[in-house]
Amino acid sequence: MQKQISILLILSLAVMFGCKKASEKEKGISSSADIIKEEVEPYRPHFHFTPEAHYWMNDPNGLVYHNGNYHLFYQYYPNSTVWGPMHWGHAISKDLLHWEHKPIALYPDSLGYIFSGSAVIDKNNTSGFGKDALVAIFTYHDPVKEKAGDIDFQTQGIAFSNDEGNTWTKYDQNPIIKNPGIKDFRDPKMFWNDEKSKWQMVLVAKDHVQFYESDNIKDWKKISEFRFKDNPPLGVWECPDLFKLKVEGSEEQKWVLIVSHGTGAPNGGSGTRYFIGDYDGTTFSTHQKMSLWVDYGTDNYAGVTYNNAPNDKRIFIGWMSNWDYATVTPTEKWRSAMTLPRELSIYKQNDQYFLKSKLIDGFDALTNNVPNNEITGEIPYKFSYENLQQSEISFDAEIKDSLQIVISNNKGEKYIIAYNRGNGIFSTDRSNSGQVNFSENYLKNAFQTMNIGVKDSLSIQIVLDASSVEIFLNNGEFVMTNQIFQNENYTDFEINQKNKSNIKNFNIRFINKTIN
Repeated sequence: MQKQISILLILSLAVMFGCKKASEKEKGISSSADIIKEEVEPYRPHFHFTPEAHYWMNDPNGLVYHNGNYHLFYQYYPNSTVWGPMHWGHAISKDLLHWEHKPIALYPDSLGYIFSGSAVIDKNNTSGFGKDALVAIFTYHDPVKEKAGDIDFQTQGIAFSNDEGNTWTKYDQNPIIKNPGIKDFRDPKMFWNDEKSKWQMVLVAKDHVQFYESDNIKDWKKISEFRFKDNPPLGVWECPDLFKLKVEGSEEQKWVLIVSHGTGAPNGGSGTRYFIGDYDGTTFSTHQKMSLWVDYGTDNYAGVTYNNAPNDKRIFIGWMSNWDYATVTPTEKWRSAMTLPRELSIYKQNDQYFLKSKLIDGFDALTNNVPNNEITGEIPYKFSYENLQQSEISFDAEIKDSLQIVISNNKGEKYIIAYNRGNGIFSTDRSNSGQVNFSENYLKNAFQTMNIGVKDSLSIQIVLDASSVEIFLNNGEFVMTNQIFQNENYTDFEINQKNKSNIKNFNIRFINKTIN
């Protein structure tokens, strides 16, 4: 039987890192071979996808798997680190962790900028573009019409590639769906519905989503709408997605509808929520009475899932930023990153359905596990590790009252994670995390909360990468993602709890760099 250890956390990490065993409560864990040196580009992640130097990136687009490659298209402006006329950037990966930059896929044209959309593999050549053609559908945003005060400046267009996405041809009869008189009419997510043997699509229309279907990707018919009465309203709906998942531990299947909002998320600004319900091939319905969110942090937005992923898995990637401050974050040579890819699943609790998001299975391949000994100690317990901002820390904690985790550096900058068992509130605080004054909104929403309920124990996984912290609770039942901009790398990790309690399975892992 596994020994429980007084919430200490151990680390005879010394064994692996060649450090002397410390006799005091504070232990140093370091290796000259692994020490992170000052980056040429401050805050550039080591293993999260980012655009090439001097460029802007936002929403992930066209997530599709084909011939051994995961394709990542994304909103892209190649002339500045601030948002501008949108293109589709392009990258590919064999494992969703190591990425190869590809040439720009789609450029603006006379019909407008290239806004968000999706991509599919046309296995049966229903479109006439070629067997196994890669077909993208996207929103055209006409800046001329927008400036003139017209409301019908967004339409839908398509393009295709027969060489694995290296070159693209736009359909000569674009737009394929004209604007019906709605100002915000965009972000089409297309998929093949086996049950109807048709292409189907969900896109946003201001404050709701619309459903369409087609036999050939070129000609589309509207079939239904879905609305949800929000009080107060959350504004424009964006970046929808629709897919089916099996409920954990059963043969039951449910449909998931994802939508994003530029404002109105639980902790301020942008966020992504979901609905779980039923879809009969025409109409989506749900018994859900309240908003549920994919991630309760301020920096996971516009996320969508992969079409055609192996083993029918639903792999989700989000834009790791927030429109409240995205254009002013303190990076000079690049701007914005994507979240780590996450596998989605549904679990049922008290007759309600919830979405779970956990890191993909292959993520462990990036890490170097550090074996630990069972060392007891009294709280507070603190350790130091020079590679803390390129690491994964995980443990199971017994909760008796409140738990606090402090991640800090020698400058006194700190990022605080806490759980109050009395009220069931889990929180993060980045108000003193480093650079915080570059945006009033960033500082205003520095303290963030989510209600996870009263728990006797918590499984905690924390992933740090240069300028981000991703927190997964209970294997992804609750998630929080934050950007941080410390002036000096964090090196200290401390756990506090008022009363003695136990932790087990504590581990810290160094994460190998995957991004050049």
